[in-house]
Amino acid sequence: MDSNPLIENIGYFGSFLTSITFIPQVYKSWKSKSVGDLSMAMILIVITSTIVWLIYGYLIESRPVMLANFVVFGLTILLLYFKTTFKKQLEEDNVSKKQDVIDNFN
Repeated sequence: MDSNPLIENIGYFGSFLTSITFIPQVYKSWKSKSVGDLSMAMILIVITSTIVWLIYGYLIESRPVMLANFVVFGLTILLLYFKTTFKKQLEEDNVSKKQDVIDNFN
C-alpha cells in the first residue's frame, strides 16, 4: 500500500503506543506471579480481536496495523500463559501449605 511517509510514520507511532500498552501488565504479572485479577474473558477477547486485526491489516497491506497487533497478540498470549501457569502454581502451593500444617499438627 503506497502512502504518504507522514501518514505511514503516524501509523507506526500509533502501533508503537498500542504495542507497549500491555508491557506493564505483563511485567507486573511476571514479577508478582499473580494474575488473579486478570479476566480470562478479557484475555480471550483481546486474542480474538488481534487475530481479526492481523487479518485486516494483511488484507489492506498495512504494516503498522499488523505490527501493533502482532506484538499485542504475543503479549496477550504471555498473559494467558501466566494466567494458566500461575494459577496452577498457587493451587499447588496452597495444597503444600495445608499439608505442612497437617504435618506440624501431628
